[in-house]
Amino acid sequence: MNRLAEESSPYLRQHADNPVEWWPWGEAAFAQARARGVPLLLSVGYSTCHWCHVMAHESFEDAATAAYMNEHFVNVKVDREERPDVDAVYMAATQAMTGQGGWPMTVFLTPDAEPFYAGTYFPPRDGHGLPSFMRVMGSVVHAWTGDREKIIANAQALTAHVREAGRPRPVEGELRADVLDSGLERAVANLRRVYDDVQGGFGGAPRFPAPTTLDFLLTRPEGRSMALHTLRQMARGGLTDQLGGGFHRYSVDAEWRVPHFEKMLYDNAQLVRTLLRAYQVSGDAEFARLARTTLSYLEREMLHGGGGFFSAQDADTGGVEGLTFTWTPDEVRAVLGEGEDAALLMAHLGITDGGNFLDPHRPEHGRRSVPFVAHSVAELAALHGDSEDRIGMRLEGLKNRLHAARQTREQPGTDDKVLTSWNGLALAAFADAARILQEPPSLREHYLEVARRNADFIRTELRLPDGTLRHVWGEGGAKVEGLLEDHALYGLGLVALFQAGGDVAHLEWARELWDTVRRDFWNEDAGVFMASGGRAETLLTRQAPGFDSAVLSDNAAAALLALWMDRYFAEPDAEALARRTVQSFQADMLAASGGFGGLWQAAAFLAAPHSEVAIIGTPEERRPLEEVAAGVFLPFTALAFTGEGGDLPVLQDRPGGMGYVCRNRACGLPTRDAAQFRRQLEGLAAGKG
Repeated sequence: MNRLAEESSPYLRQHADNPVEWWPWGEAAFAQARARGVPLLLSVGYSTCHWCHVMAHESFEDAATAAYMNEHFVNVKVDREERPDVDAVYMAATQAMTGQGGWPMTVFLTPDAEPFYAGTYFPPRDGHGLPSFMRVMGSVVHAWTGDREKIIANAQALTAHVREAGRPRPVEGELRADVLDSGLERAVANLRRVYDDVQGGFGGAPRFPAPTTLDFLLTRPEGRSMALHTLRQMARGGLTDQLGGGFHRYSVDAEWRVPHFEKMLYDNAQLVRTLLRAYQVSGDAEFARLARTTLSYLEREMLHGGGGFFSAQDADTGGVEGLTFTWTPDEVRAVLGEGEDAALLMAHLGITDGGNFLDPHRPEHGRRSVPFVAHSVAELAALHGDSEDRIGMRLEGLKNRLHAARQTREQPGTDDKVLTSWNGLALAAFADAARILQEPPSLREHYLEVARRNADFIRTELRLPDGTLRHVWGEGGAKVEGLLEDHALYGLGLVALFQAGGDVAHLEWARELWDTVRRDFWNEDAGVFMASGGRAETLLTRQAPGFDSAVLSDNAAAALLALWMDRYFAEPDAEALARRTVQSFQADMLAASGGFGGLWQAAAFLAAPHSEVAIIGTPEERRPLEEVAAGVFLPFTALAFTGEGGDLPVLQDRPGGMGYVCRNRACGLPTRDAAQFRRQLEGLAAGKG
């Protein structure tokens, strides 16, 4: 009996018709394994994972393979996005056993949930240096039946290793200011050593967008050129959806040209904020345009009618990777005709007969082209003897026609679960857009409305009466105890929403989430935040992530939220907890600077002066000063643009209709004059405020 049909996770429901007798994660599956005296086969993946689909088609849909699985194992399916805590524990075990990780992840467990063998993708037949899935299962069954005591002893030893390796260790002493400053310099220098000054990015292929690293570099004047060049190169490549907006998951090559086609909410939301910061730093309108097209994509394809954002879109269409997003010249001509329009657009987007992409699993679809900027507007204008404005407008119209035709194709599947943590990233993206992209005013208000509706959705659907959050929402309702990532990332989104909209209630909600973070997730002995709280299900071990992977890490998010709470409310010990967190991870941060962009942002926040910018008054009174503030990059400044002060120290006893700029508790003269306000803000920015 397959038990996944009623699950809220789209990934689990994708496997509901498998001949495998899947169980969802839970005590019932382990009780069944104990009753039968067999091990568990844990398969972890997510709905938009290409190789998860491949293994499902090859193995889990095969009757003979499924029969063997059902006879010898209790089979458990886990959506890593729904249960990141489960995924993290067994990924640590997989990496300990194999030296690498990824999805699909396949782990064999004792009935006591202890792992004893693991891997990732296994093919249906031996090849490419990998044993077949049937061979692997046969070996596990042979060992389990023939030498079970040894298997259990090995599982216990591996579990002890994973627990010890993941155990946070307190760091003696305090984080000194000079150590902090020298560490920031070393982090930038370390990143420069692995930086590709031609294509941008860090290290070789595959290339990931790494928004947290770029965000950190944008806060350091000596690192900004690396971030800006990387973003410009990404923008030219196929990693950017040149027709529909938004970004794919990563690039398989070092030129950002051919992507892995899945689209994740977290990538797109984080990159919007990165692009907006790059726009503030550089004044380059192209960054603002890319932020807007990405926001348009998120609204068009990832927004639930109630205000929450879906989690991801698939890489495959009809089992073919990238089919929706790639083109042949004949397909372009079928839309644009045989004339100059098609030739111009194909020259611009690099669409050729030879193509640049082939799905190796479906070669019958032939070579196709991923659109990228092969020739810029300026290059084409020079070639055609025309103005850049006219060529640019013409290309924009042609791209819109091609995108409209693409929308009539079969579309990739959308994973429609709503994750609280990733929605915090989306909330922050739309809020920052409302604050920074002031023109046109109607679009600014629209972005703000999207952000407010998201906050209303999360409060209604995912907030419990005690103020804690659930992790995931689907059409079946909210489930899974909220994790650190949910409370910290959504708290940061609410801080951004306050900075954009001025409603103190949003900042008060962020403070409520901070209270939960401190109460349920702080480990006083180790000086770090734990990923899961005391009320969550007990797993083999509790993790304390500091490494960003694709999303701002749990400890980075918690440290940044702590610092904002200190700046806005003077919350007791908040800055001290952030300082201890950075101190606890500092050795790892220096050893692998590219993986700790979030904690390096927290370190830069700690090193920055205490600074505040308040604009108080009616919306009409505030507007000229808010427009000035939109153009100045102040990543670590407490911004308060509102008509009411409440109990916020930054707003108390200050008359309305004025702008206030303060640094290290010393304030300049308040002003209504936009030019004077700009000079004050630019001075603050020059002082790393």
